[in-house]
Amino acid sequence: MDRQCDLLIRNARIFDPVLGIDESGDIAVSDGRIALIGRLGRMRAKKLVAADGATVLPGLIDFHCHVFEHVTGDFGINADLVGVRSGVTAVVDQGGASAITIAAFRKFIAEAARTRTYCFVSTYLAGGMLGHKYVDLYGPWGVDAEAIVTAARENSDLIRGIKAHAEPGGYSRWKLEPLRLAIAAARQLKVPVYVHLGTLWSQAKGVAVAPEEVLREMEPLLEPGDILAHPFTRFPSGVLTPQGKVHPIIRDLYDRGIRFDVGRGSHISFNTARRVLDSGIVPFTVGADLHGYNVRGCGKSWYKDIVVPKDDEEDEFTFVSPYSLQHAMTEMLALGVPFGDVVKMASANCAATLKIEDEFGSIEVGRPANLSIVDVVSGHWTLKDSTGVTLEADRLIQPRMAIRDGEVIQADSPLLPDLQKIAGRKGARANTHAKARSKARTKASSQPSRLPGDRGAHSIARAREVKQPGPGRER
Repeated sequence: MDRQCDLLIRNARIFDPVLGIDESGDIAVSDGRIALIGRLGRMRAKKLVAADGATVLPGLIDFHCHVFEHVTGDFGINADLVGVRSGVTAVVDQGGASAITIAAFRKFIAEAARTRTYCFVSTYLAGGMLGHKYVDLYGPWGVDAEAIVTAARENSDLIRGIKAHAEPGGYSRWKLEPLRLAIAAARQLKVPVYVHLGTLWSQAKGVAVAPEEVLREMEPLLEPGDILAHPFTRFPSGVLTPQGKVHPIIRDLYDRGIRFDVGRGSHISFNTARRVLDSGIVPFTVGADLHGYNVRGCGKSWYKDIVVPKDDEEDEFTFVSPYSLQHAMTEMLALGVPFGDVVKMASANCAATLKIEDEFGSIEVGRPANLSIVDVVSGHWTLKDSTGVTLEADRLIQPRMAIRDGEVIQADSPLLPDLQKIAGRKGARANTHAKARSKARTKASSQPSRLPGDRGAHSIARAREVKQPGPGRER
């Protein structure tokens, strides 16, 4: 007798580095959970996804993004554009919401999105307003540690840590007092603190701070499980010494169990990344750090006049082109990180840090069906960092769709990069399939913008599902 499921993913490469699975097969989903994995030739389904050799991964998690839309101004991007419509099943907003705005984050972001949405709450009551533009809001007078503790306890399903900073601009004004307050709250809550490294604000007038000075004061404050962000930044951060070597303090922190998140952003440096990776330091998670000021077309043009002098021709917050979590994963591959490790950095490791391993991080029978389907495209690709340095890649990870609790959602986000623009000359003919997919996505993305609750993306996904044959006509 033929068996039946709600959703069948047919003819996929199933890849789960946690379970050690890398095989061709099918995945059956029923009641939003993974029901069976294997060669399911006689399985019938209400919906069929023909993977055609695409790779099914544990649901990807973007560990660093900014999705507190509207409340943080143009800094915040729609959660589903970063999430499911980019083939990502869960996202973590880093520091947008604060103790006094977490209720708005819950109602208007987390509850409205089809993407599972978490946050590391801001140290500061102001949260991530306009990307932390107004520096005077972020001194110790703008921090209420007890309010953070109360908000986190009342919203423990959303808040998984605290976002803080340790960078020269803030240090020149108030040393590390805000970070100390954040850490005090984190220790009460038994959650990690996520610390931004690298210049954020300009230094106070008449004060000069060396990044190493910040590192030395920060080092004894951190505990295993705390997280340092942006180890590959081009901005002064202390990660590298003036001689271009990994700073001994960074090495010591890594050896002590402090974790690193890529936090790619618009300031990634491939040269810095190579030095850090060559030293044996590998980030535990990979976040894309997407926000409205580093993705062209999301933030309003007036932001340049606020942040950058009008006579300055370079806007450091406008990146060359749109990018995605999968693009950041592709860069890690091109830098020599093995595929399995890259996948864990964007799935299982994130799930472990967020303590959601029972729902995300693995393709295990019985778990919720939170999956990402990608094409791992062979060819010749030219990647570019924020300094103009290029990196050649022979594989590119391109999202096809996300599956959230059994719901199929097409990866049609306008944030996704145009593959034709990063195809190297040698790969012009080899990348035909990927370019065709990019063109189809571009066409879908040219439709009018949808509100977070709009079901338009699902309608596109349904159009790609294969109609099931009638009884007795097994495919």
